[in-house]
Amino acid sequence: MSIPIPTVKRLPSYLRILTQRKELGEDHISATLLAEELGLKPIQVRKDISLTGIEGKPKVGFEIDKLIKCIIHVLGWDNTTDALIVGAGHLGSALARYDGFSAYGLRIVAIFDKDQEKIGKKIGDLLVRPMEDLNSYIAENRISIAVITVPALQAQAVSDLLVKCGIRGIWNFAPKDLKVPCNVVLQRTDLATSFAVLSVKLGRKIQDEDELLDDFDMI
Repeated sequence: MSIPIPTVKRLPSYLRILTQRKELGEDHISATLLAEELGLKPIQVRKDISLTGIEGKPKVGFEIDKLIKCIIHVLGWDNTTDALIVGAGHLGSALARYDGFSAYGLRIVAIFDKDQEKIGKKIGDLLVRPMEDLNSYIAENRISIAVITVPALQAQAVSDLLVKCGIRGIWNFAPKDLKVPCNVVLQRTDLATSFAVLSVKLGRKIQDEDELLDDFDMI
């Protein structure tokens, strides 16, 4: 059964809460508690979890261990996937050093750049490789996922090259909307959009608090 993308986006949040509760020694959790933790409605949580094939028990809830394993499997995080990074700048270097990807079944195995001053230098456990080696590395190591962290002006050309080399999934961190063939999966992480949402939400929160204080002063 195909799980809707909105549900997929919520599953990592469920997993985070479940892991926290497990660490506290709990073995069951209710849909109501999960909903309260994440600001959702219990009926939405029950619907999402039902799509994973797990059923809860009345007045008991869901078995935490079982649900954790099921969500990890549904997300494909129980099978380690190798990926490479193109762009050894500040962001690419930070991602290369980040060891938290392993929890999601993702392993960064190589990083590439065209800058001769960066090539051969070590970032974490990885050596920066030249772009000339990209095609052969992807073929020899059967890499299917690439992370793009290059400047916007270079992003489309890098994407085209990755597709030509056989990459089937691109995680784009460049501030650029990329065009890829229909057989390639593209996911963009837009830092500007995320900050814009944060900024607007904060502004509304402050405005609501100011209005509440004004109403209180009028009493």
